Amino acid sequence: MTRILIVEDNRHLAAGLQTNLEIEGYETETARDGSSGLARARTGLYDLILLDLMLPGMDGYQVLDALRESDTETPVILLTARGDEGDKVRGLGLGADDYVTKPFGLRELLARIAAHLRRTHRQEAAEELGNAPITFGDIDVDPATHIVQRGGATVQLRPKEYDLLLSLLRHSNRVATRLELMQEVWGYHESVTSRTLDTHIAELRRKLEDDPANPRWIITVRKTGYRLNPNG
Repeated sequence: MTRILIVEDNRHLAAGLQTNLEIEGYETETARDGSSGLARARTGLYDLILLDLMLPGMDGYQVLDALRESDTETPVILLTARGDEGDKVRGLGLGADDYVTKPFGLRELLARIAAHLRRTHRQEAAEELGNAPITFGDIDVDPATHIVQRGGATVQLRPKEYDLLLSLLRHSNRVATRLELMQEVWGYHESVTSRTLDTHIAELRRKLEDDPANPRWIITVRKTGYRLNPNG
């Protein structure tokens, strides 16, 4: 499950963020000062960090600077009441991935979180698979060029279809739950439903399977998710 660290000294705001993020399917933890937030962030256990700038003791800038100095690459979204452009430039210059000014809309924040998680999951999938071509049956996938071929002919996949195929390949020969796929491909944004996933699976089958109604490669695991069967 995707884990988010909330570093925020405002108890009510932190609790509200925690509740809403958990409703969205994320696992969360909170820290109320910079020092404890930095210590937790350095564990590398989180997929994304929400970091307030105005923290007691060690402020958000110092936390961010220390994180990047220690080569921690976890995406960081800054939360702050400061709206000055200079503050934004400073935060981004220290390695922040995004910047949200208080008061912010929950939907906007969730959208930004989802976008950064999608990018991270896409990078992880690509790194895990490497650049070597992958072949199963008459299907060839080249992660280096994003080209997919079937029987030597190029298959035109939309970006989300390609990301979904990569995710299935990453889970090859084991079940990928619906939640895992939605988080990895879409960041599990509120606009994404199980129907969205099913529609993309159906399109992949239509383009890759000889008989989409009786798939050989992309297998449905009832009440759980999907499994890519590279051995057919």
